[in-house]
Amino acid sequence: MNLFFDSLWRALAYCLMPRVIVLSLVPLFIMTGMTLLSAYVFWDTAMDATSSWLIQFSLLESLSKLLISVGLGHLKSFLIPMVVLMVALPCIVALTLMAVSWIMTPMVVGVVARRRFADLARLHGGTWWRGVLFGLSVSVMAVLAMLASLPLWLIPPLAMVLPPIIWGWLIYQVMGYDVLSVHASHAERAEIFRRYRGWLLLIGVMAGYMGSAPGMLWALGGMAVVFAPVLVPLAIWIYVFVFAFSALWFAHFCLAALAQLRSEPMDASPAPPASTLLNSN
Repeated sequence: MNLFFDSLWRALAYCLMPRVIVLSLVPLFIMTGMTLLSAYVFWDTAMDATSSWLIQFSLLESLSKLLISVGLGHLKSFLIPMVVLMVALPCIVALTLMAVSWIMTPMVVGVVARRRFADLARLHGGTWWRGVLFGLSVSVMAVLAMLASLPLWLIPPLAMVLPPIIWGWLIYQVMGYDVLSVHASHAERAEIFRRYRGWLLLIGVMAGYMGSAPGMLWALGGMAVVFAPVLVPLAIWIYVFVFAFSALWFAHFCLAALAQLRSEPMDASPAPPASTLLNSN
């Protein structure tokens, strides 16, 4: 419990550091540029493909009736662009997390290590390419889970639970690996995950709830589609901030847990059997 709250307030304080703020601008500009360029190039193609797909499977009329049944019939004219945006959003989130993970997290961990854990040995239990492959694999799993759960978002209680849990699990998996890849050995990382799995997952889910704030933009209804060129970059900025904060939180928590693990006394070696001592004499 102490480690949880200690790492929380330290992560909040580090978010205000000028260096961290400047570092967060790099993935922000990259993802915003990529998203706007992709929208400019592929928007019409995505709209046509989505329209054809909905008509082919007779989903357009069904979705229209569903919107009417839940009191959102005024959104019928925005249905296709909303579907495109809702499908694109999980991909944007996953790519933003990967951008923060690859670009910002190693630097953030370096800042935390230099300021608090300068004497902590680096055992390099993970490699960058394994981190990339692992991050991509769990991101694909999370995106598929999000897309599969999209129809359930129309049920208010599930819409408030499913996305944060899925994104929280993804943050927990990616950040948990990245912040320990340099300093911890494979065995140490496994031990920390065994001891603190619940706390680390809680950090991820709390970050997932913070990252679900851009989802409230859909409450604007059709206006969310109209102002998408402004709202999508705003959502990316929120995601970058949340992922940067979660990287700091995981870094403080995991490096402190690693230092504590290494400070524990080693188990004494078992005494040799009496028969061995007699034979040696």
